Amino acid sequence: MEEITDGVSNIAIAGGDSQKKNRIQVSNTKKPLFFYVNLAKRYMQQHNEVELSALGMAISTVVSIAEILKNNGFAVEKKITTSTVEIRDESRGRPISKAKIEIVLGKTEKFDELMAAAAEERAAADVEEQS
Repeated sequence: MEEITDGVSNIAIAGGDSQKKNRIQVSNTKKPLFFYVNLAKRYMQQHNEVELSALGMAISTVVSIAEILKNNGFAVEKKITTSTVEIRDESRGRPISKAKIEIVLGKTEKFDELMAAAAEERAAADVEEQS
């Protein structure tokens, strides 16, 4: 879990006026899938909801993260937004349209119970390793 906490402080938060402390911008090249799943759980613990955001090819990664959290009983969908954004391509000198998705997830009623059970399992595994 320490590496997740380190990742929280190093993750880039979206710019602009609407800087949100509970937004995770997902890349499909920088971190493994379960880094984002665990990070989203941490954000939900702190803020009661998390916004997952991605562009282009990373969209499928965001959808997978959301589905893992929903199917394991940690999250419920609150809002899904799709759009296109213009990104300036310096090499070609013209703007490129990219697909964008934002998924807002909220905690389920069982979230805290599930997180406590997972923490107990980790503690039990640590005790077994030491003996």
